[in-house]
Amino acid sequence: MENYLVMIQDYATHYGMKILGAAAILIIGLWVAKILTKSFNKMLLRRKTDQTLVKFFTAMVRVGLIAFVIIAAISQAGIETTSFVAVLGAAGLAVGLALQGSLSNFASGVMLIIFRPISVGDYIEGGGISGSVKEIGIFVTILTSPDNKTIFIPNSKLISDNIVNYSMNDTRRVDMVFGIGYNDDIDKSKKVLNEIIISNEKILKDPAPTIKLHELADSSVNFIVRPWCKTEDYWDVYFEVTETVKKRFDKENIEIPFPQRDVHVHQN
Repeated sequence: MENYLVMIQDYATHYGMKILGAAAILIIGLWVAKILTKSFNKMLLRRKTDQTLVKFFTAMVRVGLIAFVIIAAISQAGIETTSFVAVLGAAGLAVGLALQGSLSNFASGVMLIIFRPISVGDYIEGGGISGSVKEIGIFVTILTSPDNKTIFIPNSKLISDNIVNYSMNDTRRVDMVFGIGYNDDIDKSKKVLNEIIISNEKILKDPAPTIKLHELADSSVNFIVRPWCKTEDYWDVYFEVTETVKKRFDKENIEIPFPQRDVHVHQN
C-alpha cells in the first residue's frame, strides 16, 4: 500500500510539473507573441507599408506565433504532438472541403493583397459594382458607392471579373461630344470650344486636348472634345465644361440640336 501511494505521488509530481511547465509556456508564450506582433506591426508602419498589407501580414504573424506556442505547450504537457498535428491536418482537410467557397475567397483576397490591382481609396468597377474601396479584407472587399451605400463583394467574384481602376493613374482623359446645327459655322464653333478648354485652369496643357469634327449625324454635326486633367478633377472638368459650352453656344447663337417631331393633321 505504501509503495502504491509513493507511485501515485511520483506520477502526480511528474505530470504536475509538466502541466505547470505547459501553463508557463502558454502564458509566457502568448505574452511574447503579443509583443513580437506589435513590434512587427510597428516595423511595417515605419517602412510606410500599405495599410492593407500591414493588417494582413500582422494577422498572419499573430496566428503563426499563437499556433507555435500552443503546440509547444501541448508537447510540454506530454501529449504526442505528431498525432495531434495529424488530427489537426485531417480536421483542416474536412473543414476545407466544407468551406470551398470561403477558401476561394481567402485565396482571392491574398492575390488582391499581393498583386495590388486596387488600394484603399481607389474608385473601381468590378464584379458588376462601382464604388470607392473602403477595405480589402481576407474574404470580402468593401466598397462605398457614390450615394454612400456600403457594398460587400466576395473576393473570388472580384478577382475573377474585369477590374477597372479609375484612380490608379494620376491623369485621365475626359471624353465629351457636343453637337451643332447643320446651318452653324463649323470654324466658329470649333474656336469657341477651344476657348472654353483653354480658359479652364483644371485642364492640362500636356497632353494637349483634342477638339475634332467627329460625325455628321442625323440632326447634328458632332465635335469630340477630349481634354486631360488630374484624376481627382475629372468630374469637376466634365460638369464645368458642359455648363460653359451651353452658355457660350447660347451667347454666340450656335444651335444645340435636339430631337423634334412635327405632327401634321389632315382633315377630310
